[in-house]
Parts: sequence; C-alpha cells; structure tokens
Amino acid sequence: MRSVGAGLSEQSAQPEYRIEDLAHHSGATVRTIRAYQDRGLLPRPERRGRSNVYGDAHLARLHQIADLLDRGYTLASIKELLEAWDTGRGLGGVLGLVAEVNGPWTDEEADRISRAELDARFGGTPDEDAIREAVELGVLERLPGRETEEYLVPSPQELAVAAELYAAGVPLSAITGHLRELRDQVEHIASRFLEFTTEHVFARYLEHRPPTDADATEAATMVRRLRPLAQQTVDAELARAMRLLATRHLQIHLSPDGPAVKDDQPRAVSLPAGTIRAVQNLVGAEGVEAFIAAATEREVSKRALDALASSHRIGNELTQSP
Repeated sequence: MRSVGAGLSEQSAQPEYRIEDLAHHSGATVRTIRAYQDRGLLPRPERRGRSNVYGDAHLARLHQIADLLDRGYTLASIKELLEAWDTGRGLGGVLGLVAEVNGPWTDEEADRISRAELDARFGGTPDEDAIREAVELGVLERLPGRETEEYLVPSPQELAVAAELYAAGVPLSAITGHLRELRDQVEHIASRFLEFTTEHVFARYLEHRPPTDADATEAATMVRRLRPLAQQTVDAELARAMRLLATRHLQIHLSPDGPAVKDDQPRAVSLPAGTIRAVQNLVGAEGVEAFIAAATEREVSKRALDALASSHRIGNELTQSP
C-alpha cells in the first residue's frame, strides 16, 4: 500500500520518498534539496534501480536545517552542528541552548492595533511620516492582507509611553529621536552584560566548537537563571540615577538664577586616535559618537554630584565648628 507522496519499503517498512515528494513534505524546493546534498548538509539518497530514494531521516534533517536557518544560523555553521551530531556529540543540547537564547526576554505579549485606533491615540490626525518611522524602528509591524489597515505592536508598553509623552506635549519627531538615542545606549549596556557573563560564566561552556551536548544543556539552564538579571540591574540603577539626577535638575530650575541658557550648537572636538580606536573596539564605528556623548554626560553628572556633596559636607563642618 502506498501513502500520498511516499511509499513503504517491503524490506524496512519505512516511508520512502522521491525527491519531489520529499520537497512537498519538507517545504523545501527540489533545487534546495540538491544544493544541501552538494554542500554535505543532507546525506545522499539510496540508489534503487534507476531512482533515488529518500527516507524519514532525510525529512527530519531538512526540518532541522530549516529550524536553524530561522534562528539565524548560516549554512556553514549548520554544517558544523550537524557534523557534530553525526559524530555522536549530540545536537539536542545545542538546539535547547539556541531556543533558550532566542526565546522571549520579557513577559510582555504583543498586541494589535488598527490604523484608526493608532491615529486616535496620537491626536486624531494621520501622520504618514510618523508611521513610517515607527515601522522602521520596529515599534509597529505592518500586517498585510487585512481589509482594514492594522499593525502588530511588539511592545504595547513602549507604544503606551510614546502616547503619554505625545499627550504631554512632546512632538512625535522628538519621541522617535529620543528612542533612537536610548536604543543605542541600551544596546551598549546589553553588549557589556553579554561580554561580562561570557568572560566569567559561559567561557567554560565554549571550549568545544560546537559545545558538547552536556555543556550546551547546562549553558541553557544558566541562561534561564541569568535572563532576568540584566533587566533587574538596569531597573535598579535607572531608579537610583533618576532619583539623584531629577533632584539635582529640580534644584537647578528652582534656583533664583534659573537654568543656564541652553546651547545646542555642536562643536568639533579633537580626540586622540587611540581613544577613537578603543571606543570602536567596544561599540563599533557606528556607536562612537553616542558612546562618547554618553560617557561625557555621565562624567559631568558625576562631578556635579560630587561638587554638591562636597559643598554640603563643608557647610555641615562650618555650622558644627565652634
């Protein structure tokens, strides 16, 4: 008896596929299957008379390749992983580690919003430029094939913050500009956290390439444990910084002299070539300007706080002296 697109061998009672049937069941094209064979990603079929015969092992391998491609792996790295699996080192732990890293890093769930609802939340007047920029930033994702214009909202919290800022009088262009700047800085923080944990935690799991099945499984467990730490640390430090800097900001604006006149004119500053290279090694060429600006602002804030603390300490000493 034959099933649709596949046959059963009388000797093995295992499903057998022609290449066209294998393509149908796997979702790959015939051309792709042959390309995988040429690259060594897929075992050669069994020759049966004048026909090539594929089995369930070929179908499972095609599904594994498709899954790894979806996770961002290149064909070269997939070949290394599959060769490791074929030599007995195991792939289950590696796939578990990949799934853990690629899983959600927040409990927030995506939502959907219609164009009419979106316009209503931001003043009621359609703004195509703002929509285009929100899509570019990933705040909104277009949902094609709908009767009415609709968008996926990956982070409803982020959209809600933007709506609140807009309601408070902040222009949309300023909101998106601030988000771009904030994103650069947060990505730098994430990069540093990854470097830190890789050096002190995950280095021992990376001695083999690819890692052994046991090491990959243990590393996946460690990722699960450390996943919330980055956000918890940033939340705590942001709360501390906002309390300190907001207090200083308020003192400046409530002082009799008022805040200093704002000067937004950029100025060229010469920096040593070695400094530029060091920053590029940390954040890449595209992040140099944002990193130097953030580092400078942090140093200025720190010195201002130190000056306030010193002034307060001297004042206490003077009032306590006989």
